[in-house]
Amino acid sequence: MVYRINLRAHLPKWITALFPSAIWRIPSGMQEAYLTFDDGPVPEVTPMVLDILKKYNIKATFFCVGENVARYPELFKQIKDEGHSIGNHTYNHIQGLKSNHSTYIENVEMANDLLKSKLFRPPHGTLKKSQYNYIIQHYKLIMWDVISCDYDPHLSPDQCLANVLNFVRDGSIITFHDSVKAKKNVLGALPKAIEAMLEKGYKFRKIEFHDKQTVPFQQKDTLWQKQKRSINRLQKKGA
Repeated sequence: MVYRINLRAHLPKWITALFPSAIWRIPSGMQEAYLTFDDGPVPEVTPMVLDILKKYNIKATFFCVGENVARYPELFKQIKDEGHSIGNHTYNHIQGLKSNHSTYIENVEMANDLLKSKLFRPPHGTLKKSQYNYIIQHYKLIMWDVISCDYDPHLSPDQCLANVLNFVRDGSIITFHDSVKAKKNVLGALPKAIEAMLEKGYKFRKIEFHDKQTVPFQQKDTLWQKQKRSINRLQKKGA
């Protein structure tokens, strides 16, 4: 990993700390990375992304928009049949900061009626506090460590590739988009990113709710709880 500053491609800790119960990265010490795709499925892009993943025998995680799943059920079935994980990206790709609590949660649950997933990623990565509190009680909140910015029409595929390769590290959750807007960049950057990372020894995994990869985060929470209990005991002794 080359340490550079790009607040769009890689968020600083003070921002990720705003959502402490979210999963931003899954480090294992085994040079693993997690490819994720937002906003699909759509026939113009998703089948080609699936072909690329199949070529390299990689399983990924697709955060699907409910209305796209309802519109293209055969594509949704193909994603699942090819062994990829599914995540919830709301039904209408609505933004948390622009929606009231009840409207947002209804949209999330409407999507989950189709998706049946415990993984959730908010569109644009934003949530109000009440929305965040609900989500972490009912879902695994999956954010990202690196985002390619492939949705930006002002960027080239090579610039999106650089966004990934400059910041990827063990456990990185990497975000691409299988959307029409991102088509040029995701199809141009994804194969190059995969090949470059394979050359560096990376292995790719999908995100699974019950997978052992979530253990480091559980251990972190448990350690914090133990530390808190120790502090409480010391405070009582000193009282």
